[in-house]
Amino acid sequence: MFKRILVPTDGSEITTKAVQTAIGLARMTGGTLLAIGVKEPFPYSAISEMQPVPPQEFYDAQERIAGENVKAVVAAAQAAGVACEAATVEALHPWEAIVDHAKAQDADLIVMASHGRRGVSALLLGSETQKVLTHGILPVLVIR
Repeated sequence: MFKRILVPTDGSEITTKAVQTAIGLARMTGGTLLAIGVKEPFPYSAISEMQPVPPQEFYDAQERIAGENVKAVVAAAQAAGVACEAATVEALHPWEAIVDHAKAQDADLIVMASHGRRGVSALLLGSETQKVLTHGILPVLVIR
């Protein structure tokens, strides 16, 4: 069954639902939870040398936020008696980082949240969950 369950987190309320579902599945199967937080790369601009935030400050903030998000997953998993490994990675496209990390960590299921956007808003905003579904090869459990 599912022994290595990857759950991406951005700290949002909907992600918390996915984390709780992933923890429940891992507990039922005796599996391990793999938490991942994706950090944005620094938005360099070729137009101006002036940046609103210095690069190091940006990197530190991204690491702090992603680190706090995965630490919350680790704490929730530990409270439920589930083994959990956590990582933060930097990526321009979160879906690519999720798919790559799942493969590298030999995951056999990805549990993700979806905001359930439809129509034009989904088209314009895109969906990391949709892209994982489209480009990944693993089963994906989508939580709304």
